[in-house]
Amino acid sequence: MDYRKCAQEIYDTVGKRENLVSVAHCATRLRLVTNDNSGVDTKKLEDIEGVKGVFSSNGQLQIIIGTGTVNKVYDEFLDISGMTAATKDDVKAAAAAQMPLWKKILKTPGDVFVPILPAIVASGLMMGIVEAIPKFIPAFGDTDWFSFLDLVANTAFAMLPILVAVSAARVFGGNIFLGTVIGMLMVHPSLINAWTVSNYGPGTELGEIPVWHLLFFTVKKVGFQGHVIPVILAVLLMATVERWLHKHVPEMIDLFVTPLCTVLVTALATFTIIGPIFNAFESAVLAGAQALVSMGFGIGAAIMGAIYPITVVMGLHHMYNVIEAGLLSTTGVNFWMPIASAANFAQFGACLAVALKVHNEKTKSVAVPSSLSASLGITEPAIFGINFRFMKPFVCGMIGGACGSLFAAGPWAHGTNVSGETVKFGATVYGVTGIPGIPAVNNIPFYLIELCIAAGVAFALTWVVWKEEEPAAASGGSAPAAPAAPAIDTEPGVIYSPVEGTAIPRDQIPDPTFASGVLGDGVGINPDNGIVVAPCDGEISSVAESKHAIGISSPDGMEMLIHVGVDTVAMNGTGFEPQVKEGDQVKAGQVLLKFSREEIKKAGHPDTVVTLLTNSEDYDGFKVVKTGPVKQLDKIFTTK
Repeated sequence: MDYRKCAQEIYDTVGKRENLVSVAHCATRLRLVTNDNSGVDTKKLEDIEGVKGVFSSNGQLQIIIGTGTVNKVYDEFLDISGMTAATKDDVKAAAAAQMPLWKKILKTPGDVFVPILPAIVASGLMMGIVEAIPKFIPAFGDTDWFSFLDLVANTAFAMLPILVAVSAARVFGGNIFLGTVIGMLMVHPSLINAWTVSNYGPGTELGEIPVWHLLFFTVKKVGFQGHVIPVILAVLLMATVERWLHKHVPEMIDLFVTPLCTVLVTALATFTIIGPIFNAFESAVLAGAQALVSMGFGIGAAIMGAIYPITVVMGLHHMYNVIEAGLLSTTGVNFWMPIASAANFAQFGACLAVALKVHNEKTKSVAVPSSLSASLGITEPAIFGINFRFMKPFVCGMIGGACGSLFAAGPWAHGTNVSGETVKFGATVYGVTGIPGIPAVNNIPFYLIELCIAAGVAFALTWVVWKEEEPAAASGGSAPAAPAAPAIDTEPGVIYSPVEGTAIPRDQIPDPTFASGVLGDGVGINPDNGIVVAPCDGEISSVAESKHAIGISSPDGMEMLIHVGVDTVAMNGTGFEPQVKEGDQVKAGQVLLKFSREEIKKAGHPDTVVTLLTNSEDYDGFKVVKTGPVKQLDKIFTTK
């Protein structure tokens, strides 16, 4: 093909230099960041000779050209445009800078929570189960086993600000150990636990909340248990202060001055500014929630059922215990509990829809236990792990929560008290939602219908409006340790497995480009180790600059692409060790590449080894002959 002609037509179609911000390439595609993607004619791009497809992802315009060709088109593109070569990180940063502000704001909690998902998913599920058992077996609540399991289950949530602070420090580029200190400060045992602050006040046994008098501020000695947003804001401030000090403090005293001043300034600002502002916001939300609940015909309840998950994201939901306790003491019925249950169970329904619909195994492994946890009243894993990250399921859950709350709080909603009298529908306790709340309500059939409405609406909407796009989590694995496979006598037209693992059909590869078949047919292999061997005899036609992909040409004309991981181009070669170079002659079974599954996992990418015959359309007899468990050099597809 005419590489320069292809590059020139792409350059003209995307709007030339004035619309270009950055350009790079991976093993198969050009990755462009433009000032305005909306003005680019993607149909015209797809019609350019040499272009196999076009799509947008994470702010990048990705133009699929193919292995062994894209680098040549890229060189011509740089010459035509006058641009300089960019690294994959440069393009990623440029794409992020082009994102609208609201997307940047929503992206941050996701970036913070992805690394700590295993902790909150496991703890959330365990907490839900541990708290549910005493509702059905009351005697279990008095046992040592309950006390021990409750301790294990609650730890991640009791110390959530520490986990959030560590992860946020990584995201914002701050020292993670200073971030840890900030997180610890916010849940220090000398502070009143935020979950029990409602026990303090005028006329209570504990009296008024103790305070500090710092500068011109009166600061309540209350921790931030259960909070997320103030922790992220505090660590953002910490990272900003730290960077400024590193630039301005002389090197000879930087080692002790910068950490000392960073922690002191951040701690003071957290307790005197961030904390009070957040407390005032909490009070406003609480007053608004109480006003909404009192509105007639369930309208206010529907509004509260919709926005309840937002308060969970902000860490405000623990304050609703004040409303529940007040309702029980004044009316004997906690009619707030059905609203919270509808909101929580709707997030369960949305998360369950994702779990059943998604193909990415890592996403599914998070969604399944997270949905179970949400059904038991612990929604943080579902919200932060799945729904809020993908946003559409979160919104569908809000709608489901509104529908369930409207049903639960309307004039038709009634229950009975211990005397058999008709009272407003609600619960006789507070602090439980979802399935564990079944024994606590005064009309169990009505409660079950409410839960079905909330979860059913959320599930159906999520199933319809949410579509899987980009994989968001990594598979497990370990560093390469398997020995190289010996060379074998090959059969013409046969491709052998380059790795040991589990082969999946091409359309289940967790990348839309590979799964679509636009780059050729083949399989994905979830590897058991980090050794890639040649799947056939041939010549190495390309080795990606980022070392994660290799092309092979066989003597009988087969063009192979072995691409390790999804979006691993962003790793810039970290964790990959090619054992061959372009032009080398190789035999089937010869080691081509060693890679670290652990590094891929830490970078947050699936480690699926994409194995494609890029010119499969030239072979009418192409067929995949094996999926499921495979060993190195098992036959996986043939062209005969």
